[in-house]
Amino acid sequence: MTDKAGVDAAVEALRAIGYYLERDRQPSHRVKAYRRAADTIEELPAAEVRARRRAGTLTELPGIGPKTEAVILEAMDGATPSYLTKLAGSATDLTEAEAGTAMRAALQADLHLHSEWSDGGSPIEEMARTAHRLGHKYMALTDHSPRLKIANGLSRERRLQQLEVVAELNKKLSKELDGFTILNGIEVDILDDGSLDCDSEILARLDLVVASVHSKLRMASEPMTERMVKAIANPHVDVLGHCTGRLITGDRGTRPESDFDAEVVFEACRQFGTAVEINSRPERLDPPKRLLALAAEMDCVFSIDTDAHAPGQLDWQVYGCERAEAADIAPGRVVNTWDREELLEWTAS
Repeated sequence: MTDKAGVDAAVEALRAIGYYLERDRQPSHRVKAYRRAADTIEELPAAEVRARRRAGTLTELPGIGPKTEAVILEAMDGATPSYLTKLAGSATDLTEAEAGTAMRAALQADLHLHSEWSDGGSPIEEMARTAHRLGHKYMALTDHSPRLKIANGLSRERRLQQLEVVAELNKKLSKELDGFTILNGIEVDILDDGSLDCDSEILARLDLVVASVHSKLRMASEPMTERMVKAIANPHVDVLGHCTGRLITGDRGTRPESDFDAEVVFEACRQFGTAVEINSRPERLDPPKRLLALAAEMDCVFSIDTDAHAPGQLDWQVYGCERAEAADIAPGRVVNTWDREELLEWTAS
């Protein structure tokens, strides 16, 4: 194996390990360790990496420790690193699961995901390339709004800067990835009174708006219902994100559903043409089955999204697809089965 081929194999193996760790919701510091190691050796001349390998000085490089060195050595020898084999063998094969695959095949996009600009762990471009690799034709970048400081929500200035960055990325990716497009979006906080945590001028410039409740989740039913309906009725809002706010597993612990009149909320979604999100994150799986069935019965439209905060989590979409199929939701009622032009016409209306 040539110097460059060996280094390329090591970089690919390190990134693949990070991908599997992300998908399994492992701590971010573990993921970043493998990513840092990949970045370190990718930036060096291949001959230098090979020379350090012979001299036994790889671990003197920043971000390279004994575990990442072991991966690099095995990959440079032309073998699949044992740790990667272990992770790949224990990972649930989401692509071969029978349930949800027909819906997943119909999807053209993921409309709720985050980058390192807010609380995601990866650059926008990496999220986009992974989405394309998974078969998507476009995606909506929906980093958080300003008030969610814990999630590094974007100020007005940073949002405007992100619009410019996405415009430049789209010029590049459209050529390299067969027309793949990043839509400018936001996950905007629904404030206590139902108003949105972003000014109308910015919202009007975005392609897609996901509105979610992130605060005062234990608000009494009547004011919570009014709060959600006001947001749903806002002409800028396209998708109601993770409507109950529940957490059912994971290292953040569990959290009960918010209390609201679901019939009133879903009727508002139907009347105002706002999609109900089927959130695919394993710790959310929101809305619960009974509410998903109700929304389907009430003729709502839906968006099946991952709410991914890392590339490896984009694979989770099949969980939402499985739940949609179980609720007998036809693909045509899922807005991200539509092509980009049809979706943008819908959001603009």
